[in-house]
Amino acid sequence: MPTTITYTKQGDYLLPNLKLPEQPKVEIGVFGQRHKHYLKEHHRLIYFNLLTSCKLAAYLADIDSQANEMYDLLIRQLSEKGNLTEQLKADTPIEWTRKMNAIRLTATEIVNRELIYT
Repeated sequence: MPTTITYTKQGDYLLPNLKLPEQPKVEIGVFGQRHKHYLKEHHRLIYFNLLTSCKLAAYLADIDSQANEMYDLLIRQLSEKGNLTEQLKADTPIEWTRKMNAIRLTATEIVNRELIYT
């Protein structure tokens, strides 16, 4: 059965009424949103190819998942390396918080550099 295309008149032109198929609803976290913004600003062709092929949501969800896994692994590794223990947390919570915030910032920068802004 052939597909019927409808048109809308815009001034002197007839423009086709095109609509993308529904993409699956997936939750995309902060890393996925950052990568989406990066693609829209710096790699528009890739962004629009993924969008028009209905693969954007799945792609961003995959990037977000990879980034979160990397972030969690880096937090664990850097915490062990920095000797951040529950004892330190109990004894000097302000010191522990300062060190943990520095580790989180470091992990975020690494994930951004390695996955998000590439």
